[in-house]
Amino acid sequence: MYSKLLHRYTAFLIFSVAILIIAGGLVTSTKSGLAVPDWPNTYGYNMYTFPPSMWVGGIFYEHLHRLIASGIGFLTIILVFLTHKFEQRKWVKKLSWIALVTVCFQGLLGGLTVLFLLPDLISTFHATLAQTFFCLIITTHIIQTKWWHNQSSFDNSTNLESISKLSKISLIVFGIIYFQLIFGAWMRHTESGLAVPDFPLSYGQIFPSLNSENLEKYNNLQIEKNIRLYADGPLSSFQIMYHMIHRTWAYVVVIGIIFLFTKLKKTSNNIFPKKIKTISLVLILMVCSQFILGLLTVLTRKSVFITTTHVVLGALTLGLTWGLTLSLLRMKKEASSYLK
Repeated sequence: MYSKLLHRYTAFLIFSVAILIIAGGLVTSTKSGLAVPDWPNTYGYNMYTFPPSMWVGGIFYEHLHRLIASGIGFLTIILVFLTHKFEQRKWVKKLSWIALVTVCFQGLLGGLTVLFLLPDLISTFHATLAQTFFCLIITTHIIQTKWWHNQSSFDNSTNLESISKLSKISLIVFGIIYFQLIFGAWMRHTESGLAVPDFPLSYGQIFPSLNSENLEKYNNLQIEKNIRLYADGPLSSFQIMYHMIHRTWAYVVVIGIIFLFTKLKKTSNNIFPKKIKTISLVLILMVCSQFILGLLTVLTRKSVFITTTHVVLGALTLGLTWGLTLSLLRMKKEASSYLK
C-alpha cells in the first residue's frame, strides 16, 4: 500500500545522506580526518556540547561531519519506526533494519579511522560503505513510489527478453562504477591522487615505467613542482599503480554508461517509462562531467572544491545507476510473473 509520508520521508533521507557524503568528502579533501583526535568525544567534550567557538580550521570539517553523521543515524531510526507503522511488506521492514545496522557500523568505522590514525584499509572501507548505504536509502525510496506499487498492473511479458538484457547490462555497469569508487577511495586514502601529475599522458608515457631510475626522476619532478615535500617521503611504485588503476578504470566506466545509454535508446518507447530513458541521458552528462572533474583534480593539484565535487558526483552517479538497475529488475520480475 502506497504511503505518501514514507515516499516523501525517504526522498528527504536521500538528500540528507548526500549532504553527509559532501561533508565526508570535505574532511578528506582538506585533510581534516585527525583534526579531532578523540572519539566518540570531541577534545573531551560531549560531541553535542562542543563549543562553536572552537570550530576552527580542520576541526570545523571533522566535527560537522560527525554531527551530520549522527543526525543521519537518528533519521534512520525514524525510518525504521515509520516503516513498521505504515508498511505491510515484511521484506521492506527487514530492509529498514538493514539500513539501521549499516549506518551504525558506518559510525563505528568512522570512529576506528580516528582511533587507529586513518589506516588505509579501514578508511577505504568507511568510504565504500557510505556509498553502499546511499544505495540502500535510494532503494527504500524507489520501493515507496507509486510506480513501484502499480508496476504489477502492467503486462510487460512480451518485452521480457529486452528488459532482461537491459537489466543485466545496467547491473554490470553499476558494478563497474562501484569498483571505480573503491579504487578512488583507495587512491585518496593512500595519498595517490597526484602520484601521476600530468594528463592525458602519465609522465609523458601511456603507462609510466616503474623501475628505480624512473621512480627517482618522478620524485624529483614532484619536489620541483611543489607537489610533494621531502618530509612526505618518497613516491612509491604502488601509489603510481593505484592512481593508474583508477584513471584507467574511468575509461571502462565511460564506455559502460555509453553502451547502456545506446541500448536503452534503441529500445521501443512503449517498453520503458520516459523517466528511465531520461535517467540514462542524465548518466551520460554526469559521467562526462565526472571525467572532466577527474582531469581538473589532477591539473589543479587537488583543489578542495573540485576534488570534493568529483567525489560527490561519483556517489550520485552510482546512486542513479542503482536506481535505474532496480527499476529494470522490478520490470523484469513483473514481466516474468505474467509468464508463470
